[in-house]
Amino acid sequence: MILSVKNLTVHYGAIQALKGVSFEVGQGEIISLIGSNGAGKSTTLNAISNVVKKTGGSVEWKGENISSVPPDRIVASGLVQVPEGRRIFANLTVKDNLEMGAYTRRNRVETKADMEMVYGIFPRLKERFKQVAGTLSGGEQQMLAMARGLMARPELLLLDEPSMGLAPILVDEIFSVIKRINQAGATILLVEQNAYKALGIAGRAYILETGFVVKSGPASELMKDDAVKAAYLGG
Repeated sequence: MILSVKNLTVHYGAIQALKGVSFEVGQGEIISLIGSNGAGKSTTLNAISNVVKKTGGSVEWKGENISSVPPDRIVASGLVQVPEGRRIFANLTVKDNLEMGAYTRRNRVETKADMEMVYGIFPRLKERFKQVAGTLSGGEQQMLAMARGLMARPELLLLDEPSMGLAPILVDEIFSVIKRINQAGATILLVEQNAYKALGIAGRAYILETGFVVKSGPASELMKDDAVKAAYLGG
């Protein structure tokens, strides 16, 4: 396993957001974390990336405990998060945003090659590379956020609600791109409220409720689980 999360706890003041979350991610997998609003999904990703402070538990990345490692060093090690809400640099161009994604890297030749690779996955971004990012559509901004994450050359990509606020046709496109990114060699940890899509793309999944992992297993089996269908799949 390249990522092991063990008994993770996070508090926001007196509120305990995570209550001992544990799971593992293997090389090359797509793992989905699903759950309702407030279940602790985004907090889990932010705790892995050290964007929020853990109050207990540990995170091991490729065998190293990174629980106290600064976020920029975590990114440089190949573990990269695409945050909820896109958080692009709205006043910069598409190209500038992509270059910001590669800020931890020093080899300009490799960076230029990766930009062409990213443009191959997201041809619309190549068409708009001089455009100010804040003027892109919502779907294009989500593509830019994912492309910016890829510019860091991640081994593990943490995706936080990539389909949020998008029209159904764009949701299909985003999930198609996630599969392509995985097939190109990146491991994916996906947080997603669209449980049907998340389970459809994942090999395994974990279900969070109020800061706990309450169920886990092969995604195909969870899709047939009556409790999961009733709670998350409209069944």
